[in-house]
Amino acid sequence: MTIDATLDLGALGEAFTRDPYPFYAELRARGPVHRVVLPDGTPAWLVVGYEAGRELLADQRLSKDWSNASPLLGVHQVTAGKTMLSSDAPDHTRLRKLVGREFTPRRMEQLAPRIQQMTDELLDVMLSEPGRRTDLVDALSFPLPMAVICELLGVPAMDRRSFRNWSNTALASTDAEARSTAVASMTAYVAGLLDDKRGQPGDDLMSALIHTADEEGDRLSGDELAGMAWLLLVAGHETTVNLISNGVLHLLSHPDQLKALRAEPGLIGNAVEEILRYDGPVETPTYRFTTDPLPVSSTVIPGGGELVLVALADANRDPARFEGADRFDITRDARGHVSFGHGIHYCLGAPLARVEARIAIGSLLARCPGLRLDADPERLTWRTGMLIRGPERLPIGW
Repeated sequence: MTIDATLDLGALGEAFTRDPYPFYAELRARGPVHRVVLPDGTPAWLVVGYEAGRELLADQRLSKDWSNASPLLGVHQVTAGKTMLSSDAPDHTRLRKLVGREFTPRRMEQLAPRIQQMTDELLDVMLSEPGRRTDLVDALSFPLPMAVICELLGVPAMDRRSFRNWSNTALASTDAEARSTAVASMTAYVAGLLDDKRGQPGDDLMSALIHTADEEGDRLSGDELAGMAWLLLVAGHETTVNLISNGVLHLLSHPDQLKALRAEPGLIGNAVEEILRYDGPVETPTYRFTTDPLPVSSTVIPGGGELVLVALADANRDPARFEGADRFDITRDARGHVSFGHGIHYCLGAPLARVEARIAIGSLLARCPGLRLDADPERLTWRTGMLIRGPERLPIGW
C-alpha cells in the first residue's frame, strides 16, 4: 500500500472495509496523524496509535458541537435533536447528569434476568430451525439488543425491521441523500414516541427522562428529549448487535480460544473485553472538530472546524500498549481498551452492552455445543462507513 500526502480511504475498497487493521498499522508506523478522505468523500485528520488516540479522546479542545464544524466540510449532523454526543462542557455535563440519574450501571445489571429470558426465547426459536443453520445477526445479534432497548424505553409496538433499516442507513451508508432520508424518518418516529409518552407515561426510562429533574428543577428540553431518544434507541442497540456478531465470529475463527471458553465458562466476562479490544463494534467515534490549532506529535492540525477522527480500532491493536496486539486471546488483560471511548464522552451504555454480550454469547455456546461458522470468513460482507464495524450477516450452523 502506498500512502500519499492525502490518503483516500474509499479508494482502498473492500479490503479496507473487511480488514482495516493492516492499513492502520502501516499508517501508525509512519506517525500518529494523517490527512485522509473518508469513504463518503469528507476530508479529515485521522489519528492512529494508542497514546495519541487516548489523549485526544479526552482533549476538550476538540469540540463535539456541530456548530463548530467548518462549512467547507459539507457534513451534517446525523441525529434528531441535541445529544450528549453533540455537545461540549458545560452543556454535556448538564445533559449527562440528568440522563445518568436514570441510566445507572446498577439498573443495567438488574436487567440481567430479563435479558437472559429474552435470550432464551430467541435461542428456542433459532434452535427449532429445521436445517440447523441460520444467520446469527437476524436470529440473535439484532433482535436481542433491539428488544432490550425497546423494553427499557417503553416502546410499545414498532416496526423493528423499518427501524433497523433507518438505523443502518443513518450510521453506515456513504450516500448522503439516503442518510438524510433515514434521519428524517427516525426524527418523525421519535417525535411520535415522545408525544405518546407525554400523554401516557409508563414505568420506563423514556417516561422517566421526560419527567426527571435535578435538585434545582432542571429538566431536558423538548429538543434535548428528542436527541436523547434518538441516541438511546440507535446507540442502545447498534453497538451491541455488532459486539455480539464480532465476538461469535472470532471465537468460531479461533478454535483454541473457543475451546478455552467452553472449558471455563467463567471467562466470558474477560472474553467480552478481549472481543471489544480485538475487533470492537465502533471503528472510529462520532465527529470531533478543532476550535484552535492542535499540535499532535510533530503535526499541527489547523483550527477552524477541521474534522478529527481517532481510530479506536487501531488504538486497541497498538503493540506499544497490548503485547501481541494482533493475537486474539481471551485470557489476556484487555483493560485499558478504548472501545467505549475515553474521557467525558465515555459510553454511558457500556454496562448494558457488557451484560447483553456476556449473556448472549455465553448462552449461545452453552446451548450449541456443535456451533460452527457456516461461511467462508473471507466472503462475509461488512458494514460500510467508518463508524460501526461488523458483518452484515453471520451464517452459523450447529
